[in-house]
Amino acid sequence: MQEKDWVELLKDEGFSDVYIWEDKPNFEYPEHTHEKLGVHVILAGEMELLDSKGGKRILRAGQRLDIPAGTSHSAKMGPEGCRYVVGE
Repeated sequence: MQEKDWVELLKDEGFSDVYIWEDKPNFEYPEHTHEKLGVHVILAGEMELLDSKGGKRILRAGQRLDIPAGTSHSAKMGPEGCRYVVGE
C-alpha cells in the first residue's frame, strides 16, 4: 500500500488524528503510555518497540502495530531512521 492509502484506511477505521511522522536515526522514545488506541504503520526504515514486560518487536516497512490504550512501551528507531503513519 502507498502512504496515502494507509492514511485513508486509518481514517476509515475511525482514527480522528492521522499523520505522517519521521524520526532521525537511532532516536529513542522513553517508556510511556497513550490514553487511546494508537497505530503505527512503518513506511521506511525500522522501529524497535519494547513493552514493559521485556517483549521486543522490530517493525519494518509495510508492517502495522496497534498499541492498546494504557500499554507501557518505549521505542528506538533504526540506523536509517523511521518514517511512519500514526493513527490516534
